[in-house]
Amino acid sequence: MKRRFSLFSLMVAAGFGLAVVGSAGAADKAIKIATQSPLSGDQSVVGVDIKRGAELALEQLGGPLAEMGFKVDLAPFDDMANPDTGVANAKRIVADPAILAVVGHYNSGVQIPSSEVYHTSQLANVSPANTNPKVTTRGYMEVNRIVGRDDVQGVVGADFAKMKGVKTVFVVHDKTAYGQGIAEFFRKKAEENGIKVFGFEGTEEKANFDALLSPVVAGNPDMVYFGGMAFQAAVLFKQARERGYEGIFMSDDGFDSSDAAKIAGGTLISGGGTFYSTVSGPASVYAGTKKFIEDFKAKYNADPQPFAAQGFDSMAISLKAIENAAKANNNEVPSREAVTKAVRELKDFQGITGSFTFNEIGDPEKALYFVIQVKDADAAKWSMNEVVQTLEIAPPK
Repeated sequence: MKRRFSLFSLMVAAGFGLAVVGSAGAADKAIKIATQSPLSGDQSVVGVDIKRGAELALEQLGGPLAEMGFKVDLAPFDDMANPDTGVANAKRIVADPAILAVVGHYNSGVQIPSSEVYHTSQLANVSPANTNPKVTTRGYMEVNRIVGRDDVQGVVGADFAKMKGVKTVFVVHDKTAYGQGIAEFFRKKAEENGIKVFGFEGTEEKANFDALLSPVVAGNPDMVYFGGMAFQAAVLFKQARERGYEGIFMSDDGFDSSDAAKIAGGTLISGGGTFYSTVSGPASVYAGTKKFIEDFKAKYNADPQPFAAQGFDSMAISLKAIENAAKANNNEVPSREAVTKAVRELKDFQGITGSFTFNEIGDPEKALYFVIQVKDADAAKWSMNEVVQTLEIAPPK
């Protein structure tokens, strides 16, 4: 089957910049900030809002750079949730000397290889969503994230399962760096918690889970855990309910998309219910997001999806770092290396989702983790899902 792309999608994938802040007289001081996230395909509902959050931040917070005479453009790229596309885009990004920072990605499996390209070009990368430990444990100065890690999130999920009285669990993952990684962290802690893991299966199936579900239905575990993304997990959960499974479903922050409700509907609130851990709560749970939510809805005629507010904060961090680096360079365009250094030097930067200081490898010194229960089958009410647990945890040493 041939995949069709709109002219806009093709332009975005190719990195055509969208002018956001500045004046025509600033052409000699033109700079760009790129975004990379899935703007088309199964994960675009979240990926588009990461870009929108960054776009809104640039519009609202780009004033100081404009006053310094800079013309600041947004350069959005569609990584299509595909590592090869992300790397190809990354090569185009680093080839454009005007790009001084990248906000992205959504998928760790895309961010990790793409950031190898950023690293070799000393291009600052601020991630709003990537949780695989390898994102930062490589120790690249260029790479930072404003959210937590899967080696903590997996533990949070397993501890919650224990708290719910789960004795047996069947674990499924999508074979990606993200999905398999968090599933392995969940399994390890679940076993330490005395929970019997009687199945651990990876699958790339998206439509028919009959073969995989046979041992699940026969074994009837207390919980089915899925490591991966909503478009796949929701189909699995729906088919499990249709085959009579009545236990608890649990997943991770990849599940946090209103598309899950569109796909699985009422099956998510039947039986033992559906829960997911996440490093990004609904925008409304953060003290500083009231205006963001109002402005986002006014501009885009929709409530922000998960990680949109983190897209805003990642752009805000990038803008402040460029501003600081430019001031240190006599208000001239700074080098990529200077921006990279300026990102890491920010202390207690106040964003709308929290205050950020990066440690020596680019993790936030503290991060929030949530466990959320799906409360309504209506996708339009996804942002109203109930936060049942909130934890603030420092990254592993």
